[in-house]
Amino acid sequence: MNIMSALFQSRTRHIGFIVPQVVVREKHSDSIEIASHPVQAGANISDHAWAKPGEVTIDCSFASGGSLLDFADTAAFGVTVGLNPAEVYQQLLDLQKTCEPFEVVTSKRTYSNMLMRQIDVTTDKTTQHILSCSLTLTEVLFSSTENIPTADKSAMKNGVSTAPLQNGGTKTTLPAGTVTVIPFNDTQA
Repeated sequence: MNIMSALFQSRTRHIGFIVPQVVVREKHSDSIEIASHPVQAGANISDHAWAKPGEVTIDCSFASGGSLLDFADTAAFGVTVGLNPAEVYQQLLDLQKTCEPFEVVTSKRTYSNMLMRQIDVTTDKTTQHILSCSLTLTEVLFSSTENIPTADKSAMKNGVSTAPLQNGGTKTTLPAGTVTVIPFNDTQA
């Protein structure tokens, strides 16, 4: 790769700030969780199903730093473009360890809140001088909460019934099998 193609090459896919040189495969997974308990007929089904975080697995490769010029090997003089595989691997590990959500752009979709759940690196005779890895990225689903002020207990009609738990006194237990019968009087009702 020469300097001009390195500068003007279109790189639309990225994982955080890391741009893979070759993407072999992307596997997107989106699913919902459905409650397994029975649902009352006529009930709103959306109350019993919810979206799970999206997940994408990207099989990609990063080559060693290459020559600046196509017609001459500048690597022999220590002048290269890009990081070596060990440095890219360390960047991936650092990105994973930050546990800070980042953006992932793939050929099919853009994810805005992702964490790198798993990094699998394979080294064999065909990948000895490159970083060949499989990255599993999972979406973080955010929610927001809101504090709503409530009325003071003294302003409530039944403030005592909405009061916090208090000491209810000493309780006495009865031996097992003892039944207490409270007579019912029709005239009291």
